[in-house]
Amino acid sequence: TVYLIASTFKTMSATALLQLMEQGKFKLDDRVNDYLDGLEIKGENRRYPVTFRHLLTHTSGLPTDFGRHAVWDDASPPALADYLQGRLQLWRRPGTRVLYSNIAFTLVAHLVEKLSGTPFKEYVRKHVFAPVEMRDTAFEPRADMAERLAIPYMPVRRRSGVYRPVDWVKADAWPAGVVYGTAADMGRWLIATLNGGSYKGRRLVSEATFQEMTKRQFDRFAGPINGGWLNETSGYGLAWWVSTVGGETIIAHSGSVNGYTAFIAGNLERRTGVVILTNGNKAHRWLYALALKALAALQDGGRA
Repeated sequence: TVYLIASTFKTMSATALLQLMEQGKFKLDDRVNDYLDGLEIKGENRRYPVTFRHLLTHTSGLPTDFGRHAVWDDASPPALADYLQGRLQLWRRPGTRVLYSNIAFTLVAHLVEKLSGTPFKEYVRKHVFAPVEMRDTAFEPRADMAERLAIPYMPVRRRSGVYRPVDWVKADAWPAGVVYGTAADMGRWLIATLNGGSYKGRRLVSEATFQEMTKRQFDRFAGPINGGWLNETSGYGLAWWVSTVGGETIIAHSGSVNGYTAFIAGNLERRTGVVILTNGNKAHRWLYALALKALAALQDGGRA
């Protein structure tokens, strides 16, 4: 069954960008504005620049935004540069708080295009999906994938207990998570992650980069994340959520788009993990509970 994997895709966008860092295209603490020909992050004080690290940890100060449309609307998402033009306006000084930003990850996609010289979708297909054999993950579902699409559901009214099917969506900020995939493909992605950024001998990022991705970046922003995930140790690595339980590191990320909720989590030390994709709306807290039960069961003798 095919679902929208939503913001779990941000972990893949981050991987794409960090591959380019490893090629020497930029450094994590470089000023992003220095790499934006024709675009500019407005409202920036040069003493407190927006860095690549800020983009990947939702501390850039850029706003959330999404720009949702029904798939059958006449409106189409604009080109990345056109969408970002005029929207790169800071709401907060960088590094002062966590402000979840889909615009920041849309900018990540634009930077991947600019630094690689390759359209973002093409780059991700070749350098992220293909090495991990994610053949059922796509920005636009193929006909055979469309046949397997789970119908998205949302409640008629809050807490009504009555649900109705709703439209599939597209979005102006599509690189933030309008991507289709399966639990099996997401399992492969989690395997690559739990193997330190490597899948069947094909390395996506170096061990040093992987360690940086799965390290909490800003201790002052530690605490339960996105509606209460886990505990006071939780915080952002580079896109990944990073938490500690019993001396072991748990990485995770959720995603939610109109009628779908996704969640992935893994234990780095035990190399066990769980993927849950659903066609229920904003089901985060239930998926968190299920994931913790699954991780505990794997700890008691199961395998990834």
